[in-house]
Amino acid sequence: MRVKGGPATRQRRKSVKRKVEGAWGTKHTSYKIAHQTLLRSAEYAYRDRKVRKRDFRKLWNTRINAAVRDLGYNYSTFIDALHKAKILINRKMLSELAIHHPDEFKTLVTKVMSK
Repeated sequence: MRVKGGPATRQRRKSVKRKVEGAWGTKHTSYKIAHQTLLRSAEYAYRDRKVRKRDFRKLWNTRINAAVRDLGYNYSTFIDALHKAKILINRKMLSELAIHHPDEFKTLVTKVMSK
Protein backbone atom coordinates (compact mmCIF):
# COMPACT_ATOMS: atom_id res chain seq x y z
CA MET A 1 0.00 0.00 0.00
CA ARG A 2 1.34 3.42 -0.97
CA VAL A 3 1.53 6.19 1.63
CA LYS A 4 1.53 9.69 0.22
CA GLY A 5 2.01 11.61 3.48
CA GLY A 6 0.28 14.70 2.14
CA PRO A 7 -0.38 16.78 5.26
CA ALA A 8 2.99 16.07 6.91
CA THR A 9 4.92 16.81 3.74
CA ARG A 10 2.96 19.99 3.10
CA GLN A 11 3.52 21.14 6.66
CA ARG A 12 7.28 20.49 6.43
CA ARG A 13 7.57 22.34 3.13
CA LYS A 14 5.45 25.20 4.41
CA SER A 15 7.74 25.63 7.43
CA VAL A 16 10.79 25.84 5.16
CA LYS A 17 9.08 28.45 2.97
CA ARG A 18 8.07 30.44 6.04
CA LYS A 19 11.69 30.59 7.21
CA VAL A 20 12.84 32.15 3.91
CA GLU A 21 9.85 34.48 3.58
CA GLY A 22 11.94 37.59 2.95
CA ALA A 23 13.86 36.09 0.01
CA TRP A 24 13.33 37.49 -3.46
CA GLY A 25 11.69 35.73 -6.39
CA THR A 26 11.59 31.95 -6.61
CA LYS A 27 13.74 31.66 -3.50
CA HIS A 28 10.66 31.97 -1.28
CA THR A 29 8.05 30.24 -3.44
CA SER A 30 9.69 27.08 -4.77
CA TYR A 31 10.36 24.50 -2.04
CA LYS A 32 13.52 23.11 -3.62
CA ILE A 33 15.18 26.50 -4.05
CA ALA A 34 13.82 27.73 -0.69
CA HIS A 35 15.45 24.75 1.01
CA GLN A 36 18.79 25.55 -0.67
CA THR A 37 18.42 29.18 0.43
CA LEU A 38 17.76 28.06 4.00
CA LEU A 39 20.87 25.86 4.04
CA ARG A 40 23.01 28.66 2.63
CA SER A 41 21.65 31.18 5.13
CA ALA A 42 22.49 28.79 7.98
CA GLU A 43 26.09 28.61 6.70
CA TYR A 44 26.31 32.40 6.56
CA ALA A 45 24.82 32.72 10.04
CA TYR A 46 27.37 30.29 11.48
CA ARG A 47 30.28 31.96 9.71
CA ASP A 48 29.22 35.49 10.56
CA ARG A 49 28.84 34.76 14.25
CA LYS A 50 32.60 34.25 14.21
CA VAL A 51 33.21 37.29 11.97
CA ARG A 52 31.21 39.54 14.31
CA LYS A 53 33.72 38.85 17.08
CA ARG A 54 36.57 39.85 14.77
CA ASP A 55 34.79 43.03 13.73
CA PHE A 56 34.16 44.13 17.30
CA ARG A 57 37.76 43.54 18.32
CA LYS A 58 38.87 45.65 15.34
CA LEU A 59 36.49 48.41 16.42
CA TRP A 60 37.73 48.37 20.02
CA ASN A 61 41.35 48.55 18.86
CA THR A 62 40.56 51.53 16.63
CA ARG A 63 38.78 53.35 19.46
CA ILE A 64 41.63 52.72 21.91
CA ASN A 65 44.18 53.87 19.32
CA ALA A 66 42.24 57.10 18.68
CA ALA A 67 41.93 57.84 22.39
CA VAL A 68 45.59 57.11 23.12
CA ARG A 69 46.79 59.18 20.17
CA ASP A 70 44.95 62.18 21.59
CA LEU A 71 47.19 61.80 24.64
CA GLY A 72 50.36 61.63 22.55
CA TYR A 73 51.03 57.89 22.49
CA ASN A 74 50.19 55.09 20.10
CA TYR A 75 48.22 51.87 20.48
CA SER A 76 51.04 49.34 20.39
CA THR A 77 53.23 51.07 22.99
CA PHE A 78 50.20 51.55 25.26
CA ILE A 79 49.19 47.86 25.09
CA ASP A 80 52.80 46.84 25.67
CA ALA A 81 53.00 49.12 28.71
CA LEU A 82 49.74 47.64 30.02
CA HIS A 83 51.18 44.13 29.77
CA LYS A 84 54.42 45.15 31.47
CA ALA A 85 52.45 46.83 34.28
CA LYS A 86 50.46 43.58 34.63
CA ILE A 87 47.14 45.40 34.27
CA LEU A 88 44.55 42.96 32.95
CA ILE A 89 41.80 44.98 31.29
CA ASN A 90 40.35 43.64 28.08
CA ARG A 91 40.05 45.78 24.97
CA LYS A 92 36.28 46.03 25.19
CA MET A 93 36.49 47.62 28.63
CA LEU A 94 39.35 49.89 27.58
CA SER A 95 37.26 51.07 24.65
CA GLU A 96 34.23 51.73 26.87
CA LEU A 97 36.45 53.58 29.33
CA ALA A 98 37.90 55.73 26.54
CA ILE A 99 34.46 56.70 25.23
CA HIS A 100 32.32 57.08 28.34
CA HIS A 101 34.90 58.00 31.01
CA PRO A 102 37.73 59.87 29.25
CA ASP A 103 39.11 61.32 32.49
CA GLU A 104 39.63 57.90 34.07
CA PHE A 105 41.11 56.63 30.81
CA LYS A 106 43.53 59.55 30.75
CA THR A 107 44.68 58.80 34.32
CA LEU A 108 45.13 55.13 33.42
CA VAL A 109 47.21 56.00 30.35
CA THR A 110 49.42 58.48 32.20
CA LYS A 111 49.92 56.02 35.08
CA VAL A 112 50.85 53.17 32.75
CA MET A 113 53.07 55.19 30.42
CA SER A 114 54.98 56.85 33.27
CA LYS A 115 56.37 53.49 34.46
